[in-house]
Amino acid sequence: MNKRTAIAVNTRFLIKGKLEGIGLFTQEVMKAFVQQHPEIDFYFLFDRAYDQSFIFGPNVHPVVLSPPARHPFLWYIWFEWSVAKWLNKHQPSLFISTDGFCSLRAKTPTITVIHDIAYEHFPNHVGKLVRWYYQYFVPKFIRHSQKIVTVSEFTKSDVVAHYHTSASKIDVVYNAAKEVYQPIATSEQESIRMKVSDGKPYFVYVGSIHPRKNIVRLLEAFDAFKTQTKSDVKLIIVGRKAWQHDDVEAKLNSLSAKNDILFLGHLSSEATASIVASSLAMCYVSLFEGFGIPIVEAQQAGTAVITSNLSSMPEAAGEGALLVDPNDTQAIAKAMQRIFEELLLRETLIQKGFENCKRFSWTQSAKKLWYVIQTL
Repeated sequence: MNKRTAIAVNTRFLIKGKLEGIGLFTQEVMKAFVQQHPEIDFYFLFDRAYDQSFIFGPNVHPVVLSPPARHPFLWYIWFEWSVAKWLNKHQPSLFISTDGFCSLRAKTPTITVIHDIAYEHFPNHVGKLVRWYYQYFVPKFIRHSQKIVTVSEFTKSDVVAHYHTSASKIDVVYNAAKEVYQPIATSEQESIRMKVSDGKPYFVYVGSIHPRKNIVRLLEAFDAFKTQTKSDVKLIIVGRKAWQHDDVEAKLNSLSAKNDILFLGHLSSEATASIVASSLAMCYVSLFEGFGIPIVEAQQAGTAVITSNLSSMPEAAGEGALLVDPNDTQAIAKAMQRIFEELLLRETLIQKGFENCKRFSWTQSAKKLWYVIQTL
């Protein structure tokens, strides 16, 4: 390790083509951070072969530590042996861990980013071993870290309430939207709709498919919306199937509007952004979020938003969304109907969404992280 300031970063969620919440935060904040601080050497700690696109500048030095940490036993080995050994040997000034875990055996000052503690609210949505790992180790990680970063005020309050952590130890560094999410011309919107929905208007959901995302009620609400309006509107689902998605398949087959529901799977950011920008509204009625990036992505793309009135989503959405009870299927259906029928409402939400998403930028988030580092 040379005499320049050195910061090590847990980058195991930087996986080409598979970036979601944690990976996106890591990529965008660290990309901005690297560019803002050429005087610092960043050591990116990967758990497998990395893609060169994640090496954001000449001051980034990739390090691959085995084993690939994709299971609780391997999490422990990677963090408590491989990462701890590297940190204690090379002694960087700081270790930033962006996925809620850290290394208890490392002596390096640590900042740990916690995106949510959904497992405390929905314990049955994760496997028993994973749940045990979270509930046993996360409180230890919090105590071990010099600073905790959360991605919303809601998650900060949640961590304080569940783990009796001092609020002064926690700073909020918001998520933001990718730059690719922008409004597009009407002619391009028409072209996108011809490709994905036979030219018909559509609602869109973007995110993984598992119980916490509340896809079953979204499908039920869309079916009720179709029954009530007799419209030709479709529903497009963009995202990978994560786990426990059999109930989604069963529900889909029971709906009268099933032929108007399209599952497109995981798509590139560019393709997803175009689909969002061409939609009637983003329908993001999750049961629980640490932030809710698709909300601000839709707002930045000039799309109306329907989202939940729970957890962090009102905080992320501001005034640029219709807030609904995600447990109330009819409330979701009614919001869809209002977006479809009330053009002025839709245009008002779009304008308020533009204003709201100005609160978030990855550049600003990187500057806030630098402020947190300076407080150590």
